[in-house]
Amino acid sequence: MTPSTIILIILAIFILVAFLSTFKVVPQRSVFIVERLGKYSRSLDAGFHILIPFIDKIAYKQNLKEQAIDVAPQICITKDNIAVEVDGILYLQVMDPQKASYGIDNYRFAVIQISQTTMRSVIGKMELDKTFEERETVNGTIVNAVDKASEPWGIKVSRYEVKNISPPQTIRDAMEKQMRAEREKRAVIAESEGDKQAKI
Repeated sequence: MTPSTIILIILAIFILVAFLSTFKVVPQRSVFIVERLGKYSRSLDAGFHILIPFIDKIAYKQNLKEQAIDVAPQICITKDNIAVEVDGILYLQVMDPQKASYGIDNYRFAVIQISQTTMRSVIGKMELDKTFEERETVNGTIVNAVDKASEPWGIKVSRYEVKNISPPQTIRDAMEKQMRAEREKRAVIAESEGDKQAKI
């Protein structure tokens, strides 16, 4: 194989790569962010697009579907000084792909951090019993805090769901004992009411 043939093969491969990188198909419910020579150029919506080879580059790919993000379990201290382990799921959607790409380095990490911080703050203002009763309040407060903070990043938080609130085993045992005592008390009251009715 002569040197000129090798050069022609390399040139053909180079042209083929350039040709293939010119065409981009963006999937439905996605947006690709194009940079031209390192600077934001445009956003590509779903469909077929042509780029300038070696000048245009797909810098970011944003998914416009609603995303469910697991918020890992963390320890929160209630108002009555009980450590509870709380986790949840955050639902969000990219509304402005350009802001989501350039407004923050990693919006998923950021919203998880804000969720956890807000969760600790909200749980810290409640007594243990209230944390079980007022999940909707906790959820709403977290959604408002994260949504407000993530607005400059082009993110919309639709909802947050607390999955589990787990107190320590000793507290769980005490709660179970208390519930058992309540049930037994109600049974005794019902039985005495029945005896009273039978005597009448």
